Amino acid sequence: MSELAYSSAVAIARKIRRRELSSREAVDYFLARVAALDKSINSVVTIDAERARTEADAADAALARGEVRGPLHGVPITIKDSFQTKGMRTTSGAPELAEFIPQEDAWPVARLREAGAIVFGKTNLPIYAGDLQSYNKVFGTANNPYDHSRTPGGSSGGAAAALACGFTPLELGSDIGGSIRLPSHMSGVVGHKPSYGIVPAHGQIPGPPGTLTLADLAVAGPMARTVEDLILSLNIMAGPNRWEHPAWRLKLPPPRSRTLKRFRVAAWLDDPACRVEPESRELLEKAAHALAGAGARVDHEARPAFTLEKAFDTFFALLQAALAGAVTPARIEDYAVASGDTGVARTQRLLAMRHRQWLAHNERRLQMRKRWEEFFTEWDAILLPVMPCAAIAHDHSEPIAGRSVWVGGQQRPYLDLLAWMAPAGACHLPATVIPVGCLSNGLPVGIQIIGPYLHDLTTLDLAKRFLALSGGCPRPPAFSEPVT
Repeated sequence: MSELAYSSAVAIARKIRRRELSSREAVDYFLARVAALDKSINSVVTIDAERARTEADAADAALARGEVRGPLHGVPITIKDSFQTKGMRTTSGAPELAEFIPQEDAWPVARLREAGAIVFGKTNLPIYAGDLQSYNKVFGTANNPYDHSRTPGGSSGGAAAALACGFTPLELGSDIGGSIRLPSHMSGVVGHKPSYGIVPAHGQIPGPPGTLTLADLAVAGPMARTVEDLILSLNIMAGPNRWEHPAWRLKLPPPRSRTLKRFRVAAWLDDPACRVEPESRELLEKAAHALAGAGARVDHEARPAFTLEKAFDTFFALLQAALAGAVTPARIEDYAVASGDTGVARTQRLLAMRHRQWLAHNERRLQMRKRWEEFFTEWDAILLPVMPCAAIAHDHSEPIAGRSVWVGGQQRPYLDLLAWMAPAGACHLPATVIPVGCLSNGLPVGIQIIGPYLHDLTTLDLAKRFLALSGGCPRPPAFSEPVT
């Protein structure tokens, strides 16, 4: 049983189908591991053990009758606490929702349950999924498994930490400004930000429970420790949303290459607009060279026909517009006249932008999407950093836009950490994050693999081959020993 902690969802499902492991045994194992080891991390914040055991017993009974519900039959998983889970508390880290029990599942949760998964817990996050760190007044702070003085990332930080610690084999995250990619990087796991629109995310909070709007930039996607699990769960969750479901179908293009030697990969691993710390950059470059050594064509000079600075400016403006619904009308009027060039003032003015300004930013986005289309006629994927540094220290000061961080011995604005999120985020592209190694201080570093719109299977296939070169996800030393 001890090997379950770091088994993949695919492997656990296979063992259950072969009767080598019961679903009840798997559920009990992960419940016990969380109870024994999570206190210092605070990643799994709600547990429904009774329901999980009941569902596991039902899954085992169904299997005894020869019934297999789906590819995740009987597999225990956790879910980020911004996604509604029927009958299980969902708070999104907000005190006003501390006792909220949804009456229905969010759409991606429902798809995972239909595939046979058993949701036994919910994972920590910032209030309303609105930070690069994971803390809130309901559950407190989630810590990084590699260094408790640092964050596991946000907003899917509890999800990433739980995966890194072997508390769950599979997670559901969300990403509007990097909330899958940043914590995957900071916690040393794999995550996939899907192409915008291919995974229906109805039932996520924010907005308030019952909201039907699907926000610009926002996606739901899988997080795991193996790329095979990302591929399986994406295939389970992807499809048309509630409005298009009666007529539309989704068939993602196959990977652009079936062999590593035929992949054409660009590498954009540093930029004057957001310098990457030297040791992190060395790991990224070493990984790119390993990919080339394995046969892929890797070019370190190829770039899309726009700058990182332009991409970040456009992305940041669109991001603030997407988040502006949480700001009251009175405050919007105050923000519109904010003066000065501080990070706080700039953010406030973007939150208060007029629709005509948004239209201009959207046109810039579409122009960049066209440049990407042109770029991907020659290249299958491009490698980018996730952040200019590894996991950052906890900082819960307010306002968020007024914070600063130390990167490479220099103090930088906190929200500059989002710069490398921009090229894929602004343009709705798929991005898969995998770890490429650890720094001398033990902190993991990830890399983004970005591909053409709707070519998710290309970035995932390349990620699977790429990750195999480095031996897979690292394990935090304090959690690598089995709990029996």
